[in-house]
Amino acid sequence: MSRSKLSNNSRREVGVGSSGIVYDLRQIEGGKKVSEVCREMGVSPEAVYRWKRRYWGLGLNEVRELRQLREENRKLKGIVADLTLDKHILQEVLPKKV
Repeated sequence: MSRSKLSNNSRREVGVGSSGIVYDLRQIEGGKKVSEVCREMGVSPEAVYRWKRRYWGLGLNEVRELRQLREENRKLKGIVADLTLDKHILQEVLPKKV
């Protein structure tokens, strides 16, 4: 089945959100085959196993919170990198005290 037919007949589009991941992991936990879930979602089994490794046992709220924390952490790392660069530039520009 082509990707366009799959996305038209599927209950979700290719971009799967947190609720979709949790829902599909619950289906697998309930006994549904991974291959069936992959076919319905239009994703590879590797993607499902990656989600399983990352999100297994988490509820929807925990998955959302985890994503928000990762995003905040990414932003904070960028801020720290910018400030570190500014500090190094200022140390080079300002005369050193002897």
